[in-house]
Amino acid sequence: MKIKPLHDRVLVKRVSGEETTKGGIIIPDSAKEKPMQGEVTAIGNGKVVDGKVAPLQVKAGDRVLFAKYAGTEIKIDGEEHLILTEDEILGIVEK
Repeated sequence: MKIKPLHDRVLVKRVSGEETTKGGIIIPDSAKEKPMQGEVTAIGNGKVVDGKVAPLQVKAGDRVLFAKYAGTEIKIDGEEHLILTEDEILGIVEK
């Protein structure tokens, strides 16, 4: 299934969380926190400002940071994704 977000919305797939601690202890799924980073998989056309469409600052393939409870969780083909507005994105992780 392919999803195209509308307006200033962004589709993000969370990166996988840590499986073990620095000391080597394996973290069970029930104790893991959801990561607050993800990869942008699709973006909308942009935000309408004063009747004109302003392009988004993020693009597909960018790794982004977002707040713990930001966005709306959805499942696409059994994988969890988030739909966020661009305003909910805190920053782009540069390599």
